[in-house]
Amino acid sequence: MNAPTATEIRLAARPHGVPTMDTSDIVETEVPKPGPGQILVRNVVMSVDPAMRGRMNDVKSYSPPFAVGEAMQGGAVGEVIESTVDDFAVGEHVLHQAGWRTHAVLDAKRAVKVDDSVAPLSTYLGVLGMPGLTAYAGLLVSAEFKPGDTVFVSGAAGAVGSLVGQLARLKGAKRVIGSAGSAEKVRYLTEELGFDAAFNYKDGPVAEQLAAAAPEGIDVYFDNVGGEHLEAAIASMNLHGRIAICGMISQYNATEPTPAPRNLVQLIAKRITMRGLLVLDHWHLMQEFVAEVAPLVASGEIKYSETFVDGIRNAPDAFLGLLSGANTGKMLVRLSS
Repeated sequence: MNAPTATEIRLAARPHGVPTMDTSDIVETEVPKPGPGQILVRNVVMSVDPAMRGRMNDVKSYSPPFAVGEAMQGGAVGEVIESTVDDFAVGEHVLHQAGWRTHAVLDAKRAVKVDDSVAPLSTYLGVLGMPGLTAYAGLLVSAEFKPGDTVFVSGAAGAVGSLVGQLARLKGAKRVIGSAGSAEKVRYLTEELGFDAAFNYKDGPVAEQLAAAAPEGIDVYFDNVGGEHLEAAIASMNLHGRIAICGMISQYNATEPTPAPRNLVQLIAKRITMRGLLVLDHWHLMQEFVAEVAPLVASGEIKYSETFVDGIRNAPDAFLGLLSGANTGKMLVRLSS
């Protein structure tokens, strides 16, 4: 009788520049067994995140790099199918960081129960999870948002950027502007999410499009892209403007050092504050964030979008699609229902 099998995505080689399908291996293995204090989880849905690209490099960072030949890691929600711990029953769902595999053995203390009767399981990886907290803390803490601010968000149709813009609008922004990579995403921002203006960065110089969308300048820039977008934001920034640097996806696949914005000297005259943002610094706000945002999601005042790819074997495609902007909202891989 054959033992039940699991599937996992392993890092096959460290990419040089843009990752390819050869970067990862799809491996069949035995379903692991939980030991004392552990649970066995069958993953239902898993997260695909830009930060994974950095962990493919063998460099010291805030998260350790993935090991070549071993399964990659990421956020996932799964169903407990075996437990050695009284606090976790078979059939319950948990949030954890051992995605990129169909089955995972977890120390119970590293799993958090989630309830699909309160919200869809996928939302705990998106609008009510790490991306949502990133948007919340980044806007309110890192960028020190104030009512009356004009806010510009790059990568605004993504999981983080889309929530940043909506939160700014609900909290009294004077004007909310977003950039995205297609006409369809621009329409999504303005017609569904309530952005005051949005533009396709592929249509022309970002600085010119931003200046047209924000003739009175901007007070807050939430950066998910870097590069040309950051330089344009500095050019349009008002006195005492604030910049939260969440990500720089335009530079993740660079094979040579990328130049800084050419107008950094403007930080002096405009007294601009530019601050890096890591959600790891803000976990203490999670309860506050969920208490405030979950009712807004339930009421429809905050909208969210998810892009699903089905099947663990299609996870590498989903990751490459994320890096090229194939998603609207949160990119997820659905493993089972």
